[in-house]
Amino acid sequence: MKALIVVFGFLFMGVAFAGTPAPKAVPTDAQAAPTHRFLVERTFPAGALAGLDSAGKAKVNATNAQFGVTWVMSYANADQTKTYCIYEGPSEEAVREAAKANALPVDSIAEIPVTLESK
Repeated sequence: MKALIVVFGFLFMGVAFAGTPAPKAVPTDAQAAPTHRFLVERTFPAGALAGLDSAGKAKVNATNAQFGVTWVMSYANADQTKTYCIYEGPSEEAVREAAKANALPVDSIAEIPVTLESK
C-alpha cells in the first residue's frame, strides 16, 4: 500500500511540473548553424598560386574559422589559374565573407548537398 502511495505521489508531482517548460539547451558554436558543402570556382592571375605555402594556408584557415567556414580541398588546372575548392560552412554568404576577408576571388559558388561515389 505504501509503495502505491509513493507511486501516485510521483505521478501527481509529474503532473504539477508538466506545465513548466524544460530549459532550452544553449547551442554550441558547432550547433548554431548546420554545415553545408560548397564548390567555389576561382580565377587567379598566372603565378599567383606559386607562393602559397603552409603559413599562407594557415592564415586562410584562421580567417575562415572566424566565419565558421572550413577549407576542405582544392583542385587546380594545369597552369594554376583556375581552382575548384570544396568548403564547408553555415551558408553561401559565410563562404563569400570568408573569401572577401582573405582577399580571394570568387567566380561562382554552388552548394553541393549530395555526394555521389564511384563505388
